[in-house]
Amino acid sequence: MVATASRASPTQQDDEAKVVKKVFRRLMWFLLILFVCSYLDRINMSFAALSMNKALGLSATMFGLANTVFYIAYVSAEIPSNMALARFGARIWIPRIMITWGIASTACMFAVGPNSLSALRALVGLAEAGFMPGVLLYITFWFPPAYRARAFSLFIMAQPITLMFGSTVSGLILDMNGAVGLAGWQWLFLLEGVPSVILGIVAWFYLSDSPTKAKWLNANEKATLAHALAHSQPQQSKPTADGRSIWRELLSAPVVLLSLTYFGVANTLNANSTWVPQIVRAMVPDGSFTMVGLLIAIPPAITVCLMPLWCAHSDRKRERIWHFVLALALAASGFLCIINFDAALLKFLGLIGVAVGAFSAQSIFWAMPATYMSERARPIGFALVNTVGMLGQSVGPLIIGALKDLTQSFNPGLVYVVLVIGFSIVCILAVSSKRVRNLQLQPDIS
Repeated sequence: MVATASRASPTQQDDEAKVVKKVFRRLMWFLLILFVCSYLDRINMSFAALSMNKALGLSATMFGLANTVFYIAYVSAEIPSNMALARFGARIWIPRIMITWGIASTACMFAVGPNSLSALRALVGLAEAGFMPGVLLYITFWFPPAYRARAFSLFIMAQPITLMFGSTVSGLILDMNGAVGLAGWQWLFLLEGVPSVILGIVAWFYLSDSPTKAKWLNANEKATLAHALAHSQPQQSKPTADGRSIWRELLSAPVVLLSLTYFGVANTLNANSTWVPQIVRAMVPDGSFTMVGLLIAIPPAITVCLMPLWCAHSDRKRERIWHFVLALALAASGFLCIINFDAALLKFLGLIGVAVGAFSAQSIFWAMPATYMSERARPIGFALVNTVGMLGQSVGPLIIGALKDLTQSFNPGLVYVVLVIGFSIVCILAVSSKRVRNLQLQPDIS
């Protein structure tokens, strides 16, 4: 049965817009900062590799395996982590995630070889598990569907922002090599891990579990937001004692197809964040780490400018599928430029296309799953979709690393990424044609 909602009056729409704007101002900048720290602790491996791989004797396959171990550990704990967030509340669980992952990420500075590095990255994965899907779930508690692409866009913007500033900062930190007896890559893990612990403590005091518990909203604002959220929910089937109705939602054709779609999206994002530093390094082999970092910062800087415009357009048009497909096609075109052209400028334009397309597609994507899930199914559902994506991120580095060692080129691995992008596009187009009877996409955002 299609979830329907009565059209709000102009006065109700104005009140709703004012409350949503207040929530944006209160929450989104802080959640963005938290994700910057999370993503920085995830991608600092790719920058550390510029000097760490030689110091620890890592081949491309060993480096890819260390990344794969991180994602396997993350996947194993992701669904339990999201269930814990639903039980204990974001105010407790998100700070717990941040503090533990900050400690584990900092500890990577003590790696002495491939085995110890993989073990430490596994600890980081276990600690960080559930952060991204947990915050995406948390955002649905505060924003009605008509505002979610913009909210998700601002949150996900942390990734290109981190690549933009993190690449520059990481390059400068790597050039600290030898200071106080520490290698540059050790300084990287130390200086980029500690802020997560500090912000985790701040988050405990700053976050509210839900609008009803927010002391910074008055009674009228809470009522307005509650009304908007209640009238946007898919109609829920009556729960059974054993919870089978939730699993019927999670195993429905659209949710399965969305999960498979995100597998390709995650592969694309991982290839962009993990291997771009080494691709750029190959383009300027005689450049300093600082120069490499500055070059890497350009594609995400352009992404930060363009991605919000694309996602706002999706919200205004109330259309998701084709906004997603076109963004992902841009990413595939970027990879094809990197593969097929020798000129450094054309390769660099390809990197820009990859960044803009991949991050825009991710933002649009996360505006879709909630429309297929009742509120009680979302903690598991969001984690399930993200888990399938993380499986893609776990196999991607290993496949690309092994192909790089085998062929001495990144091109075969990038061909693999283009193929999984094509797979994702096929899956999302199938979603648009698969309308289940009990949980459909709402007509105004399909």
